[in-house]
Amino acid sequence: MTITSTHSGLRLGSVHAPTPVVLAPMAGITNAAFRQLCREQGAGLYVCEMITSRGLVERDRKSIQMLAFDPGAPVNSVQLYGVDAPTMAEATRILCGDFGVDHVDLNFGCPVPKVTRKGGGAVLPWKRDRLRAILSATVKAAEPYGVPVTCKTRKGIDDEHLTFLDAGAIAEDCGVAAIALHGRTAVQAYSGTADWDSIAELKQHVGIPVLGNGDIWEASDALEMMQRTGADGVVIGRGCLGRPWLFGDLAAAFAGQQQRALPNLGEVARVFRRHAELLAELMGEQTGVTDLRKHVAWYFKGFGIGGEVRRGLGLASSLAGVDHWLGQVDADEPFPTGELGQPRGRQGSPRAKVIMPEGWLSDTCGLDTDLAEAEIGISGG
Repeated sequence: MTITSTHSGLRLGSVHAPTPVVLAPMAGITNAAFRQLCREQGAGLYVCEMITSRGLVERDRKSIQMLAFDPGAPVNSVQLYGVDAPTMAEATRILCGDFGVDHVDLNFGCPVPKVTRKGGGAVLPWKRDRLRAILSATVKAAEPYGVPVTCKTRKGIDDEHLTFLDAGAIAEDCGVAAIALHGRTAVQAYSGTADWDSIAELKQHVGIPVLGNGDIWEASDALEMMQRTGADGVVIGRGCLGRPWLFGDLAAAFAGQQQRALPNLGEVARVFRRHAELLAELMGEQTGVTDLRKHVAWYFKGFGIGGEVRRGLGLASSLAGVDHWLGQVDADEPFPTGELGQPRGRQGSPRAKVIMPEGWLSDTCGLDTDLAEAEIGISGG
């Protein structure tokens, strides 16, 4: 089945993206260099790595350093994580007033046990009153600056403890500009198949824009999700790992054009080299090239570059080293089409259970619960 679409983009309050595509923040991945690389491929809303509210309020050095932006981006967008309404509000004022951020997104989707066991991430929406307090305080803090606030969540803790419809209604009531839904529960983590029907259900339940997330590996998947669910846009996470040109395919697809980038190995090597260059500009050459090592497997997945070249790129610490090993690949090797439509990045198995604070499910308030220990570095959701 061929699906075509023409779309006017995505509007979130004062923010407009020419295509209804949002890059999901991924810890250690979506720094300013990667966001610029993706933006160079196609238009969208490119969100900064997630920052913890407490770290920002306390002016933690790492948190401040993460607030580096792609100089050519039309919108400076940040995802903020936190569990305490006053701290989230203060962090939002800092982002808007001191750093000129144009869009703040709140993360309630992380399924990582070290976060959920403290009441944060994907289990926090169970505490409806706590969620309402955080959303309300954040929206009010951003309002004087004209900055829209959005949020991201999952379906719920597990199939017996779903929260997404209540979270959507609360978000709308608090003035949140849009809500993104990852169609998995916390217990699923990144395993199994995303439930797009839940995205459609949420779209029918709320009057604010809904963004769909989960199992978008190709531009055609994005079009199909939006057609099936009525979603107003899509959130792209693992699908772009080692494939920033996916955003070019997405821009073309939403413009009604049939396009799929199938770069040969030489073209992939040039994108990889551009990524190295941008990281070197952001972090310094040695640190930047070292940071790129984690991307080697994703970029060259399915290509026959050989173990020696893979190891060499995985140990490179200079641009000259990167150039040396890239010079040894067969530039004419065609793209491995067997990789199209396949999952990328972390998957794993469902968790046996979601670890939560004792008695977490006994009520849905949580306003008096001390969740300070839940505010630690997490990886998104």
